Amino acid sequence: MSHDAQAGGATGHEAGGLWNDDLAPTQASQRTWTWYHFTALWIGMVMCIPAYTLAASLVEGGMSAFQAVMTVFLANLIVLVPMLLIGHAGAKYGIPYAVLARASFGTQGAKLPAVLRALVACGWYGIQTWFGGLMIYTLLGVIIGHPLESEKITWLGINVAQLVCFLVFWAIQFYFVVHGIESIRKLETYTAPAKIVICFVLLWWVYDKAGGFGPILSKPSAFAAGEAKAGQFWGTFWPSLTAMIGFWATLALNIPDFTRFARSQRDQVLGQAIGLPVPMGLLAALAVIVTSATVVIYGKALWDPVDVAARMTGAAVLIALIVLLVDTVSVNLAANLVGPAYDFSALNPQRISYRTGGYITVAIAILMMPWKILESTQGYIFTWLIGYSALLGPIAGILMVDYFLIRRTQLDVDELYREGGKYSYSNGWNWVAVAAFACGVAPNIPGFLNAAFPASFPNVGTLFKDLYAYAWFIGLFIAGVVYRIGMASHVVASQAMLRRA
Repeated sequence: MSHDAQAGGATGHEAGGLWNDDLAPTQASQRTWTWYHFTALWIGMVMCIPAYTLAASLVEGGMSAFQAVMTVFLANLIVLVPMLLIGHAGAKYGIPYAVLARASFGTQGAKLPAVLRALVACGWYGIQTWFGGLMIYTLLGVIIGHPLESEKITWLGINVAQLVCFLVFWAIQFYFVVHGIESIRKLETYTAPAKIVICFVLLWWVYDKAGGFGPILSKPSAFAAGEAKAGQFWGTFWPSLTAMIGFWATLALNIPDFTRFARSQRDQVLGQAIGLPVPMGLLAALAVIVTSATVVIYGKALWDPVDVAARMTGAAVLIALIVLLVDTVSVNLAANLVGPAYDFSALNPQRISYRTGGYITVAIAILMMPWKILESTQGYIFTWLIGYSALLGPIAGILMVDYFLIRRTQLDVDELYREGGKYSYSNGWNWVAVAAFACGVAPNIPGFLNAAFPASFPNVGTLFKDLYAYAWFIGLFIAGVVYRIGMASHVVASQAMLRRA
């Protein structure tokens, strides 16, 4: 094991309600993840249908193909920074996100960021499960020769066949919920190379069918001089960049849930740096190229890969179904199950294990009715993606300031599992962190209400609308600054203790 890795933690008796086997620091025998496993993990998560369709929203919004791809790439380059910084604690101490948050929010206060992150992940788990069910629904219709259409269930807004396909895909993933994180690591390791091969096969297929890569690649930006949205680029770019960052904002927080299994600090840094920004940019480029070719092949732009697959014939439909199913399973489990399973476990470690936390996650994912979140592209980007980035940005700011600026990466692991210790603050709550979080979220609330409920909140000022476009950045910066100032006296006291020691 690397010298970075430090095992520790109070015993179950000492920790009371703060410890269980799943939340305890990882031991040397559990540190099996190399840089390749982290790269494979990210390739597995990046190659997914929602990520593929991100570029679509940007091109539809008026960006050129190049502008869309560069926006996606830049967003992922930015979000890589908190990934690596927050992931450092997991690799060094072997602790999950829900335990790391105790250092800044307190042993009880950490439940607040845990719940917020967990609920967002439940929403994402539901969205990915809906995509998986939708591809079964679409492609089964192709196989039997007619769509599985029927009258919608009034209170649900979807028909019986769509509901059944959604639940079938939910059940397929349940195997991995039961068998834990090691089964997910194996799935990612073996499917990542296959996904890369499939991307090249898809490129070859559209090039062959279209006799080239189509007109979208050469289409000018709508923001260029003389075009429909001339001079309006930055007004679209900043909220789009924030939304793209929001796409992985959940993982930027709970990345310690994975890096705690890293063989060394170098493995998590190298693996993530290789696996996230470049593959995400390349996937956006692939999406633009394939969609450009569909204009030639089918006479219109098809941004949905399920729609493209549904238009294939013969064995290609079945192959496409299997590839898309494996793809969605692998990303959903890694990105949206592991984190909330730990987070729910941290709410009551004595009664909720990692596996039970997983059961809670998948149950909430159904109840959230994800198809309603996706009813419009506008709602998807400006309400869902930016909205929760406004919640998670402040938490990321507090975690990074606490771990790097205040504690200089030094944590007392035993104390993280002990009530009444140095991380208990006031009855388990660090009210400085709670206040900093509130200050980080507050400026974005008016903009969120206007975006989510425009009819009810039509008179929100331009300033707040503009701030909301930068929600993740604004929240992270304000919360980080307020937390650093609020903890100034704590820093002085800690430095005095270190000098005496």
